[in-house]
Amino acid sequence: MTRIAIVEDNKLIRESLVDFVHTDPEYQCVCTCATAEEALKTLPKHQPDIVLMDIQLPNLSGIECTARLKQLLPTAQIIMVTVYEDTERIFKALRAGACGYLLKCCGPEELVSAVREVRQGGAPMSREIARKVIASFQEPPVAAAQVEGLSTRELEILELLAAGHPNKQIASRLGLTESTVRWHLWHVYNKLHVRSRTEAVLKFQSARSA
Repeated sequence: MTRIAIVEDNKLIRESLVDFVHTDPEYQCVCTCATAEEALKTLPKHQPDIVLMDIQLPNLSGIECTARLKQLLPTAQIIMVTVYEDTERIFKALRAGACGYLLKCCGPEELVSAVREVRQGGAPMSREIARKVIASFQEPPVAAAQVEGLSTRELEILELLAAGHPNKQIASRLGLTESTVRWHLWHVYNKLHVRSRTEAVLKFQSARSA
């Protein structure tokens, strides 16, 4: 018997998920929670095998709840069941420890199939979500595209910045005044959409390693 817990603040959707789970006699819903706080307190007592988790919960989000639950229940498999399909939330959920991502518009057959896939070691995703994940890996890195837009002089300054040189040394090496170096750095920050030397260097290094 596979033990399933549901974390969902909407009572109607929560009850629908319970009904979906019970369409297969091999699955048992052992616990339902309306908030992340309740889930963190209650789920460890029930030791579910799988958790169906909403993202948009009151106060603590489902993503943060997932991260904390993985510390409390490291063997529990967490599937996000949500209306959100933006790439940022998808990857945040997966980084937090979710092993699957389903849209709430899925039917009971897809939900039951997803639970079965997780039990077999898979990572189920709605087709719309899978397409977004694949597309994100096919896009050129944003940082690389931004760095390519820098001028030769700006790249020279960024190289020296990444090597740890202060403005005075950069100016000396390139035969510039410090005010000119600051002027170039201001343009670098704008083009890379960063606000500090550290952020600029991190984005530059990320682009070089892409």
